[in-house]
Order: sequence, then structure tokens, then C-alpha cells
Amino acid sequence: MPPVLRTPPPPEHWAAPDCLGRFPFDAARVRADWDQLHAGQPLPLPETDELATAWALYHAGDFAAAAQAGHRIGGAGGAALADQATAIYANYVEPDDERRLALLRQVGERALTRHATDPGDVHALYWHAYALGRHAQAVSVARALAQGLGGRLKDTLEQIIEQQPSHADAHFALGAFHAEVIDKVGELVARMTYGVRAERAIELFERGLALHPDSATGRVEYARALIALRGDAAAAQVQQLYEAAAAIEPVDARQCLDREVALACMAD
Repeated sequence: MPPVLRTPPPPEHWAAPDCLGRFPFDAARVRADWDQLHAGQPLPLPETDELATAWALYHAGDFAAAAQAGHRIGGAGGAALADQATAIYANYVEPDDERRLALLRQVGERALTRHATDPGDVHALYWHAYALGRHAQAVSVARALAQGLGGRLKDTLEQIIEQQPSHADAHFALGAFHAEVIDKVGELVARMTYGVRAERAIELFERGLALHPDSATGRVEYARALIALRGDAAAAQVQQLYEAAAAIEPVDARQCLDREVALACMAD
């Protein structure tokens, strides 16, 4: 029986990220910089000033206010913002492990429901996959595979890429999945049982970086995948990827958090 997770705090009690206040945004700047801000996950421009202003809160790092605004605005646009703000807060900021898992589970369930209502909503499908993947990493990739979540995650990410080939973050996530499975069960079992291959992982990361060359997240995940696949033999390339990720100048709070992860990896 899975553990009972504590109810996570409502957004007004979320912790504030260190980068809050460093990236001022308003609706006009969100619209002007939209393509750059969402290069990894293509998303239509906000249709209203209210939604653009809510996205400004997200890009400034006020994930709590952004999630609240998204829920208040409602509809597909508001729900997309609320799920993204919640998922990013949970993954990068929430200090309590059980509350982090509970938040990810909420996002995964909400996003899956949204996608069931609108099968063309790739953004909803991605955040379902994101929540599923981060939850699996937190509770143990091996356990997730044993529960059949591996095949579900792989199928979902492949569906996203099929529907939206320019989705760089889905390429990174699927590449990481291939590497993590090989790391846990070995290359032969991974290929025979789950249909994953080391060379496919590399292809996915290279394609993702071609789509989004300024992705710090993609480089960090690529480095971690190389460690899992090649170990010490990839040390030089891993260091180069971490250094390149840390050198990318962030343009919003999410990218600032990605850079902090890269710097922490370099220090390990």
C-alpha cells in the first residue's frame, strides 16, 4: 500500500524562491519575450491581459501568486498556468519531500483530466508526464518501473513529440527516461523489456538542444544521462555540459533556478 501523503500547503503558504524579485515582469514584457521564455515548451500567447499578467507573476518567480491567479482565471489557459507554476514550485522550491510528492500528484491528475477533455492539449499532457516523471524519480525509478509507470511515461512522452515535434523539453525528458532505465536494469534488459537504448537517449538530447540551444535544463539532464550511461568515461563532456549550463544568463526565475542546479552539480 502506498504511503499516505500529507496534504500540501495552499499556495499562500508556499516558500518563496531565492530569485523572487530579481526578474521584474509585466504583461507587455511577457508578450514581447514569450517565444524566448517558452522555447522549450511551445505555448500560444496569452489571449487576455489578465492571463498575461498572471504569467508575469510566474516568470518573476512568484509561483504561489501565479498558481492562485491561474485557478481564479480558469479555463484551459488558467489551468495550464496553475499546473506549470505548481509543478515548478514543487520540483525546485518545496522543502518538504512528502508535500512535494503530493503537489506533483495533484498536477499529474489535473493535467491528465484536462488532456482527456481536450486530446489536442499537448501542454496538459506534458505536465502530466513531468509530474509523473519527477514523482517516479523521488520514490525510486526501480519501484516506478515495477508498477508499470515506465511504459506509461515513455508512451506519453513519445505521444507529445509526435504531436508537437518542436517540444524540446519532451525530448530531454524522454532522453532522461532512456538513461535512467538503462542505469537501473542494465542495457540488455532495458532494450528487451522497455524498448530503450543508449544511442536513442543521446539522439533525443542532441535533438532537444538543436530545438532549444539555450536550455540549461537540457544540458544538466544530458550530463546526468551521460553519467548513467558512460560513467567516468564521459567526465570531460559532463563537465563541459555543466559549465555551459551555468554560463547561460537567465531571463526569468525558472531559468535562474536551472542555473542554480547547474552550479550545484559543478560543485559536487
